[in-house]
Order: sequence, then C-alpha cells, then structure tokens
Amino acid sequence: MYDGFLRVAAATPDIRVADCSFNRASAAALIKEAHKQGASLLVLPELCLTGYTCSDLFLQESLLTGAEEALIELTAVTRGMNMVVLVGLPLTVNGVLYNVAAVLHEGEILGFVPKSFIPTYSEFYEGRHYHSGASLQTEIFFRGRMYPFGTKLLFRCRQMPEFTLGIEICEDLWVACPPSIAHALAGATVIANLSASDETTGKDIYRKELVGGQSARLVCGYIYADAGEGESSTDLVFGAHNLICENGSFLAESERFHNQMIVADMDLAKLVSERRRMTTWQPELDAGYRIIDFDLKKRHLELKRWIDPHPFVPDDRADRERRCEEILTIQAMGLKKRLAHTHCRHAVVGISGGLDSTLALLVTVRAFDMLEMDRRQIMAVTMPCFGTTDRTYNNACELVRRLGATLEEVDIKEAVTLHFRDVGQDMNCHDVTYENGQARERTQVLMDIANRLGGMVIGTGDMSELALGWATYNGDHMSMYGVNASVPKTLVRHLVRYCADTADSTILQETLLDILDTPVSPELIPPEDGKISQKTEDLVGPYELHDFFLYHVMRFGRRPAAVYRLALKAFGNDAGFDAVTILKWLKTFYRRFFSQQFKRSCLPDGPKVGSVAVSPRGDLRMPSDACADLWMKELEELEA
Repeated sequence: MYDGFLRVAAATPDIRVADCSFNRASAAALIKEAHKQGASLLVLPELCLTGYTCSDLFLQESLLTGAEEALIELTAVTRGMNMVVLVGLPLTVNGVLYNVAAVLHEGEILGFVPKSFIPTYSEFYEGRHYHSGASLQTEIFFRGRMYPFGTKLLFRCRQMPEFTLGIEICEDLWVACPPSIAHALAGATVIANLSASDETTGKDIYRKELVGGQSARLVCGYIYADAGEGESSTDLVFGAHNLICENGSFLAESERFHNQMIVADMDLAKLVSERRRMTTWQPELDAGYRIIDFDLKKRHLELKRWIDPHPFVPDDRADRERRCEEILTIQAMGLKKRLAHTHCRHAVVGISGGLDSTLALLVTVRAFDMLEMDRRQIMAVTMPCFGTTDRTYNNACELVRRLGATLEEVDIKEAVTLHFRDVGQDMNCHDVTYENGQARERTQVLMDIANRLGGMVIGTGDMSELALGWATYNGDHMSMYGVNASVPKTLVRHLVRYCADTADSTILQETLLDILDTPVSPELIPPEDGKISQKTEDLVGPYELHDFFLYHVMRFGRRPAAVYRLALKAFGNDAGFDAVTILKWLKTFYRRFFSQQFKRSCLPDGPKVGSVAVSPRGDLRMPSDACADLWMKELEELEA
C-alpha cells in the first residue's frame, strides 16, 4: 500500500462440503499466505465456510452454528495481519437466512453484506433457502455484539481513502443493474465479488467479459473470487476462476479447475485520476451509504505488476503494427480533411533526413493518395546550412525521390549569414541565437514557398519536443497543420519502422532504415569530421525517459515522487537509467514542461492520435505562467 497502489488477492480454498472446521482451517492458511505476500485485501468465495453446495443442509441448525463458530475463529486469525479479509457464509438474522460476506479486519468483524439477487432458475435453487438483502440497511446482534448489516455499506481505509471497498455476491454481477454500480457512484474504488459460479462450456469467457466490462464501466478495481474443487459434484463442477481486473484490464487470472491464490497490485491512484478527469463521472454524494473506516499501516512493497517503460508503444508486435497503421491513418485523415476544406492542391514539407520530417512526409503522401492527388504536388524542401551532414542530406533527397514528391533545395547559409550580420550575431558564437536563426529562416522559406504555390506548410515537430519546449518559437514550432503534434518521439521511431517494413521499394526501405539509425539532432551546430556534433538526447535527456514521464504526468496526474518510483521500477534492469540519472532528467522534464507552456499555448492545429496530447484546445489547457515550485520541491526532497 504505497503511492496509490494496493496489493490484493483472490483465493479459492480447498473445502469439504458441510465441514466448517476443515473449511475454516483452509481459509486460515490462505489468510496467512496472503499476509506473507503483503496483500492488504483478500477475497474468498461465496459460502466458503460451509461450501456453496450444501443445499437443504443450509436449513440445519448444526451447519449454521458451525459456520458462525468458524467465522469467530477465523476472525481471530486476522489479528495482527494488517489486512482486510472477506469470507462467505450463511447467516440467520431475525429467523431468516441470508447469504453474506463477512468483512474481517485485525481480529474484528467490520460488518456483513448480504446478497441482493437470489437466483432460482436452471441449476440454481438459492430461493429455496435464502432471502434477498437488497432493501436492508440496519445493525444486527451477533454473538453478543451489534454489527452493521446491509448492502449499502462501504469500507474505507483511513490512511489511503482511495481504497474504498464495495461488495457484491455472485449473481449480483449478472443482473441488469448490479449493486456495484451504486457502490461505485457512492465512492467505492474497489469492488469485491464473492462467487460460486459453476462451469459450463464457454461460461468462463462470458464471466470474464462481465468482470472486465463492469470494471471498465465503473472505473474501478474488481476482484472476483470463485468456488472450486471440493464443492459437491452431484450436478455441478466449479472451476475456481479467480480474476483481478483494473479499469477493464486484467492484472491476474487463475488457472481454472485448480484451487489457488492470485495476487496483484492495483493502481488506485490511477483509478481516482481517471474519475477526476472524466466530467461524465457523476458520483452520488448522498446515496444513503454507511461508511465504515478502518486502519491499515502503510508499507513499501516491491510492485508485483509490470510497469511498461514504453507506455506509448505496444510490446506485442502484432498490436504495435495494428497501432501504427491506425495512427498513420488518423494523421493522414486529419491532413486530408484540412487540404480538402481549404481547396489546397500543394503541401510544403521541410525535409531534413531526420525522423520527424520523414514521418510528416510519409503522412502527407498518404493524405495525397487518399485524395487521389499527384504526389508531385508535394513540395519537399531541403535547406542545408551550417550543421547539415552528407548523411542526412542524402537520405532526405533519396526519400523524396522514392516517394515521388518534388524536391526543392534552398541553401540558407548565405541568407542566415546576412541576417546574422544585420542583427550583430558573431558567426563564431554558437549560442541560441545562432541555432534559432537557422530554424526561423527555414520556416520563413517554407511559408514563402507555400505562398508561392498556394500551398500549406506541414508541421513536423512531435509531442515529446512540444512537451519539453524543444522547438524554436516561430521556427520549427510553427506550421499550418502539425501532423505529428500528438505523436511522442518513441512512437515516431516505430511508425517509421513500420513504413520501412511495409515499403514497396528496397531502396526506400534502406533509406528509412538508415534514417532510423541516425542520431536525433537538429543539426544547427557545424559537424565534426563530417559527422553530427549535436545530439538532442545529450542536451535535453533520453526520450525514453521523457516519454515515460509525460505519459504518467499527463495521463494520470501522478505526483513527481510516484513518477520517479515507477520509473525506477520500469527501467530497473537498464544500467543506463540508474536512480541518479532518472531523477536528473525528471527534474529537467518538470522544469521545461512548466517554463515552455507558452510555446504550446499557440500551437497550430493537428490531429490527436492517442490518450495523451498537449493541444491548448484539447488535453492541456495550462496557463503559460504556472509555477512549478510544488513539483520541484517534491523532487528536491527526493534528492535529499
């Protein structure tokens, strides 16, 4: 339980039908194992202290008393465990039998939640024994004490309020309006389901779809604990199909027909962030729920979940290729609409032989093909200057030729030299004026060529550069439509790789592969021995790290300390990204992210392609003069 993560477990105990003593011991062993693994919440199946398949034995006083005694003994086991345990049993209240979940914590019972929907159809005959608890909200007398009893109970951790637990039981999930909907709207972030769902052909698929869909719809964590081997096989077989899901994504799933425990770390901070971001999430603040608070000691645990070091890039090759095709289509469709709307017959792209301008040209070609326009009406302009190397120049020219666009070369050395003389810039002083003067001259050339042709300048800058402000204001920062504006640098590389892999020409493929192999550089400083002397990542930091930071800051609003620790986990096996390096570039990210917002505030239009974007008209409406002190202070405390 740390940085908004909560370790949870779902387990299926070995049972004997109607043997409460054996079942209590089996559940106790699982509680101890879950505690050993650091779980803060353990969910056990429906009626697991007796067995779900006791049938008319549920009407026997001996069984019901045995279940109560087993519960008392099991409650004592939880003392000193620093966890919450949910266990299912039959419970008599005012002479009526209910199928309930008991909530145990530190040797105490926090409350009882009865099942709302009692199935009496097909193989289910629960209505023969149990009453619905749907309308109940009261306190009951149990073994000498009063306890909360009802369906409108939520259990909230004082030390981590984002851990608020709601409970439903088996059939409750399968109905048209599950209780978990009301639980979530009342504040529950975690839903636990104690279940005894028998297996029939294909039912596991439907069950998983239900859990995943409900978790996504309610933006919650969902823990499903299922009955398994040990239940009576008179008519049914139970598969112990345990599931742990987070906002539609499965974190853990048990092997069916094998009683076992699954454990996963839920990201509750992410769930809370998602709800906060979604203005369509409408909580019910006065829904009549009773909140029962409990204490858990916070402890740092090594996360059991994988943290993706490249969150913008799918790890699976098939998924990655599908994503690349989809993104290229979105980019091209955006440009297609803009060209058609403006009746523009020409596009002007500044081509440098680097990744970003390569992607922009590839997208422009797609858009022209969609419009059935001649690719020769794409003016690809190469503008060599002081830092241009033969490698990038030759790649740029070859790329244009292979794609069938029109190549125009404008050597800007003389114009920039004259401009420097006019503004009093020393040619031997390779400072920011020296660099930005070249970038602005290139933009002026592109704009004027576009005017000459009646065309449109296509922007090449990517989202990572925009997040860091790594663009010359009114230089490469400006265009008439920015096709790469929401594509992060780490994804740009894969998009170009995908285009290389699917190229219809060997020479085009080889050119794209060489561009991929070229160091990222603005090429604004003279080369050394004919090679690039200015490498972007040496100056601003590795884009692998910055894209990771960007994703977690923008997508989930995480605190700097949480971003740092997640980065340590994600890049833990990479010797190049140790703790000192990660913290250094994280400080750079926050400093630049805040100070460079003024560049993002006036960005050209461009299509959004993923869940993170920095458009001032969409995902990032941020003041240009916002103060970063709160974020930087937290990083300084980490450094100390």
